[in-house]
Formats: sequence, C-alpha cells, structure tokens
Amino acid sequence: MGRTVEVVTAFCRQAESLGASEIVIVATSAVREAANRQRFLERVRRATGRDVRVVAGEEEARLSFLGVLSGIEEINGELILIDIGGGSTEFTLARNREIVTALSVPLGVVPLAERYMNQGPVDWARYAEMDREARARLAREVLPSFRASRPGRMVGIAGTITALAALDQALAVYDPDKVQGYMLRRHRVERLLARLGALSLAARADLPGLDPGRADLIIPGIAVCLAAMDAFGFDSLLVSEFALREGILVDYLAGAGRAPAAG
Repeated sequence: MGRTVEVVTAFCRQAESLGASEIVIVATSAVREAANRQRFLERVRRATGRDVRVVAGEEEARLSFLGVLSGIEEINGELILIDIGGGSTEFTLARNREIVTALSVPLGVVPLAERYMNQGPVDWARYAEMDREARARLAREVLPSFRASRPGRMVGIAGTITALAALDQALAVYDPDKVQGYMLRRHRVERLLARLGALSLAARADLPGLDPGRADLIIPGIAVCLAAMDAFGFDSLLVSEFALREGILVDYLAGAGRAPAAG
C-alpha cells in the first residue's frame, strides 16, 4: 500500500506540474477485492487530496472495450475480448461495436503465480495443475454465459497479451506501434511457453522486451490465454495496445468532463 500511494502521489504531482486541471484515479481488482480497501482509499485521499474510483469487474470490461474501439476502427460483427489481469480476467462479448455480455472472473495471474510458480524453470507437473484449474474455471464460470454466441474474432489486451506479442516479434525494446494490431497465433504462444518455461525466473527477467516485473506472471498468463483460446475455439487473437487506460479517458471525455464518482 505504501509503495502504491507513493507512486500515485508522484503521478498526481507530475500531472499538476503539467497543468492538468482534472485528475482521475481508478482502481481495479486488487483494490475492489481487498478486505482493507477503505483504509487504502483513505491513505490515497490523505496523500493526494483526491478520491479514487473503484470500478466493478463488469465496468472494467466496459471501459476496456471503449479503449479497444478507440484504437481499432475496423471492429465489426461479433467478437470476444479477453483481458487477463493480476487479480481477475474479464470477458466481453460485443456485436457491431456494442457490448452484449461482460463478465469478470477472479482468475488472475498473481494468485496463480503464488500457488504454482517457483524461482527455477517451470515444473511441468505443477503447470499441468494450473492449466487444469484455468480450464475448469472457464468451463464452469465463463462459457455458460456465452453459449449462444458465435464470435468471429478474439481480441486480447493487457500485460500478458502485449508481452507475448513483443516476445513473439523478438523486440529488443517494447514498441507499442508494433504490438498494436499484431496477430498472435496459438502455436506461437505454445512455442513461447516452451522457451520461457525452460528458463529460471532470473533468466526470464533478463529477456529483451519483457518487463522484469512480469517474469513471474508470464507463465500463468500463458496458461489463461491458451485456455481461453481453446474454450472459444480460436487459434489466433488480435492484440490491442489500447485498453483500460484509453477507455477511462474516452469515458471521461464522453461525460463532458465530469469527474467520476469516488468508490
């Protein structure tokens, strides 16, 4: 909590120094699921003088979809959007640029990493357990809400997906322009799993193009990604760099500059 408050405070100060008249602070699953969330929100308020908007899972999915629409103009027909996060994963079914169903499940890469990962190369028996859990959770908690849908495309957002797109292109330095609109193939994700899984945590953290802070999360993220692709029958997904952050901005501007309500 202390580190997060420090970072949020620094961001606010930087925004103020650049002349920002309105600052919007948004929190997602880590805060909305925390038993001591109110204590944290009060600490942010004392440090910054500003309230925090805590968004529900379905609202997070809606905002992420707004962000995707702002970056990919040719989205039409029926699609499924997947957002693999630290504490939850959101699934959004859209038809002709309108949301039909939005669902958030508490299947995030952080608790998966805590339960199944270690400092060395991947223990493939443990990975198999993680894979079974992810697939069982999707079958039980996600697919029943999407049975009548026939999406023609899957779009992926957030850190796991964008990191895989960068690694698949062997980018020495992460380049958002090369990640945006990249087509990530299932067999390439499996190849990355084998490559990354053979490395220790420290070796993964040294890989060019991969944020060291994601080295322990990328394997659980791959497990959720592959499980989701298989659950919906896709062998590829379209990567969007535009996501929640851009969606928050679009939503804010659409509200004629009204600051969002505090959580």
